[in-house]
This record gives sequence, C-alpha cells and structure tokens, in this order.
Amino acid sequence: MKVVIDTNVIVSGLLKPNSNPSQILNLFLNDQIQLLYDFRIIEEYENVLLRNKFKFKKEDILVLMDFLKNEEIFTPANPIEIHFTDIEDKKFYEVALTGNADFLVTGNLIHFPKSKLIVSPATFIRNRTK
Repeated sequence: MKVVIDTNVIVSGLLKPNSNPSQILNLFLNDQIQLLYDFRIIEEYENVLLRNKFKFKKEDILVLMDFLKNEEIFTPANPIEIHFTDIEDKKFYEVALTGNADFLVTGNLIHFPKSKLIVSPATFIRNRTK
C-alpha cells in the first residue's frame, strides 16, 4: 500500500506514542506500507521536526530522514492546477496523485479537496485492514 503522509501526522506520531499517527509511523518504519515523498516533503518534514518547540533530538530526526530517503519511494510530482487554501499542502496532493497513492493521510482534512484518497489518521487505521 502506497501512502503520502502530511507533516502533521509525523509530528503527532512522534509526540504521542500510542496514537493513530504513531501507529502509522510504525507501519512505514516496519515496511508494512510504502511512503511516497519528494524533496519538498522531506524538506518540510526536516524543517518542522527540527523546530525548537518540539525538542526532538537533531540526530534522531536526521536518522529518520535518512531512513525515509533510503527506504521509501521518491516520487517526483507532476504539478496540478487546483486551488489550495494552504499552498504548502499542495505538494502532498501532487505526490499522491503522481505516485498513484492509495491514501494521503492528514490531520487537516479541510486543507484538501474532498476525495476518497484523503483520510484522517483514525480513518486510515480503522480501514486499512478491511
């Protein structure tokens, strides 16, 4: 299963070990789902996760980024012509469409177009085994 994961899911997964986002992180870290990304997504992950307010260790974040770059699927995205309220979220949708992702998982559903492709972490966890 190919999945694009919004940055807010990664942050939540690291901050809340027993949460749905944490379960999603475990799925790709244990090779049970494939994460699609491009350079813009990796850059956002790294920039956000290294913010002082989260207090994550830089070494741990760099190890995570290396893992993603080496183990997951780099997907150069085709640009799309669609309006986004938050233009920073557009890259996730572009990668999901270009890579034929099964899901784009986000905690901010209102930032994306209505689509069966786009689901919350809870919906993803609940429905992935059906």
